[in-house]
Amino acid sequence: MPHANRGIGRRDMLLLAGGAAAVATVTDGSRAHASAGSDSPVPHARPAGDARGARIDVHHHYTAPSWVAWAEGKGLVESAQLPWWTRWNLADTLALMDDAGIATSVLSLAMPVRRFTGAAQLQESVTIAFEAVTELTDSHPDRFAFFAPVFTDDLESSRRSFTRGLDDLGAIGVQTRASTNGVYLGDPSHSTLLAELNERSAVINTHPLELPGSDPTRPAVPGVPSFLCDFPLDTTRAAINLILNGTLDRFPNLSFILPHGGGFLPYIATRAEAFAGFLTPPVDPSRVRDYLHRFYYDTAAPLGPSSVATLLTVTDPSRLLYGSDWPASPAATITDVALPALDDDPTLTTRQRRHINRDNAVRLLPTLDRRPTATR
Repeated sequence: MPHANRGIGRRDMLLLAGGAAAVATVTDGSRAHASAGSDSPVPHARPAGDARGARIDVHHHYTAPSWVAWAEGKGLVESAQLPWWTRWNLADTLALMDDAGIATSVLSLAMPVRRFTGAAQLQESVTIAFEAVTELTDSHPDRFAFFAPVFTDDLESSRRSFTRGLDDLGAIGVQTRASTNGVYLGDPSHSTLLAELNERSAVINTHPLELPGSDPTRPAVPGVPSFLCDFPLDTTRAAINLILNGTLDRFPNLSFILPHGGGFLPYIATRAEAFAGFLTPPVDPSRVRDYLHRFYYDTAAPLGPSSVATLLTVTDPSRLLYGSDWPASPAATITDVALPALDDDPTLTTRQRRHINRDNAVRLLPTLDRRPTATR
């Protein structure tokens, strides 16, 4: 994540898991770049080695300029007040993807509004977001795919969204928050939604926000932005709640992606085992490691060697997925910090890095393996 958020809280700004709102329009130059990018191989794409030139990015925030225009027309947002990390545009995105060797980015749709007037407006918002992302993916089918949003506090809106997204528009999975209104993913109230997604063997991409009960305009620790500490804890709570409520056992066809290396979860694995019996209801300590092996973890953080080594004590490289966190993470953070940490990590072999950069995502989301063979 980037530097401090200059006083604008992400919880107030984000409705969906991990989105970033676009306020910049696409220029004629960016359209030319986009057109070339959609028809030409990624400059970094190579068929061999660790796939660092053919990465699949599962952690990419997107809100269309057309959605921002719609929301501003409804009085829901003021584009001038949106923070720096919301300024998505196609030219910068394609440039970052090329520089980072990202062949395909899976977009998480964001609708950065404090609240909607009701379900009808929420559903209209989803429709606008879908129109924008399908136009983008249709014009750049090799570069972009997307997750359909679901809302754990609104079953009917979720059903409309994932049905249209998965059945009609080509979404490759769904996305949701780690917690909504203080209720964490996996709560019994989510059972109907998760059961319907289980029938579809859905991949569920998750993302944290500020901790429930916190004031998004005032960090709990002055000067410490919420994404530094609170976001990893929000993810960790969601993962433990999924274990506590037996979600992984009751819905075995679901695959959950935990962002930012799983938050603090890998680092408290032994603690979670030791105190599993103190949960309510108790969890068999011998099952904890099995549950941890059943999550997928993305690399957005960025993760250094010590982080990857710790992750590999609770899972294996087949469960790690590349994530950039663009545009919440600036381009320089991605290319100069996060990628060297991954590409030069002595913990990983060349084959393992290839799995993380591409192969694991293709196995989990097979429709992503759609670039021409010559570019891979």
